[in-house]
Amino acid sequence: MDLFSYQSQNQPQAWSPLAFRMRPKDLDEIEGQAHLVGPGAPLRRMIERDQLHSMILYGPPGTGKTTLGNIIAKKTRSHFEYLKAVSTTTADIRQLAGEAGQRLKFYGQRTILFLDEIHRFNKAQQDALLPMVEEGIFILIGATTENPLYEINSALLSRTHIYVLEPLDEQAIERILLRALNDKERGLGKYGIEITEEALKSVVIAAKGDARTALNLVENLFLAKYREGERLLITPQEVAEVHRKTVINYDKKADHHYDTISAFIKSIRGSDPDATLFWLAVMLEGGEDPRFIARRLVIHAAEDIGLADPQALLIATAAAQAVELVGLPEARIPLAEASLYLALAPKSNSSKVGIDEALEAVRDLPLIKVPLHIADASHPKAAILGRGVGYKYPHDFGGYVDQQYLPPELEGKRFYHPSGNGREKQVKS
Repeated sequence: MDLFSYQSQNQPQAWSPLAFRMRPKDLDEIEGQAHLVGPGAPLRRMIERDQLHSMILYGPPGTGKTTLGNIIAKKTRSHFEYLKAVSTTTADIRQLAGEAGQRLKFYGQRTILFLDEIHRFNKAQQDALLPMVEEGIFILIGATTENPLYEINSALLSRTHIYVLEPLDEQAIERILLRALNDKERGLGKYGIEITEEALKSVVIAAKGDARTALNLVENLFLAKYREGERLLITPQEVAEVHRKTVINYDKKADHHYDTISAFIKSIRGSDPDATLFWLAVMLEGGEDPRFIARRLVIHAAEDIGLADPQALLIATAAAQAVELVGLPEARIPLAEASLYLALAPKSNSSKVGIDEALEAVRDLPLIKVPLHIADASHPKAAILGRGVGYKYPHDFGGYVDQQYLPPELEGKRFYHPSGNGREKQVKS
């Protein structure tokens, strides 16, 4: 697709969705990304000078990645191609590269490839891009909502620069909404719509940093409530009627999934019950599998609480069984109970540290041999081979007797280091 075709297909029409019509026309209209495109920002300077390099634009939906592509298409003197990864094949990329090479050879014109949702390219497709980027056949601009450190090949990442677009804050969403309500050419300004401060805040909260979601909600309110010749005042009640459920930007297999479970576990480890309940609620509201949450609680009980409170593992295991037994929505209660118990319990990672140190010792020893006095002596003639000879039976000594249980190479080695928390205070003494 050439630059003119791309532009003609991306001109907003009267029947286009409001979010599409209100896309920023220049860098000054972009909200919330001043660190990238504000006055004097590095990416802005490159766009204005038409001196771009290959890059990855990474950020949540509705933060302006495709908008940046539109603006670059308008400003660049390079040939501009826009492709969606989901509908693009390796053959398409090779054909584009051939055309780009000819264009550069005969006309001295560079080619910019804007590849939307680049994370949907598999490894083979990403590998096909590599030599073309490396040789400068085209400049690649990949847009993605998924963490490029996990979704993009390291070889391709090393040849691109990652620019992170941040979720829009409340003030940015408010400015975008008010612009749409007042713009008579592209927005809804000619209809004289008014919105209360509380309703505006309700829309902002519902958007969760996504400008597209905010504009779609306002447009749905307009379509549902506006009557020609009548004044439309948007109140919180109207917002609640049209938008009945908050949409959380939560993907159970991607970045938000891992970031949220990390925040949840670290809140428990940090003994913050309020943050623990908040992140649990985010996962439940986002549609996370409750069995996954339960598994993480079982792991955390052993890893971060351990012998400081052995009851924690029983509570976590019981919660996991309760999840299987009753399911959601009721399972939210035992999950919350177990989460709070773990958050408030004394903490010790001695079990994790101990087993990890023991595993390291096993891997480092050139030879592992069981000391003969604690080897299997169940055979009647085991003593002929020295097995069991010299073993001291602890019950003959009142329940404890000092003897060597580790291999000779590890004599005196300590793997278990009890903390001074909870029950381990007694163990330590």
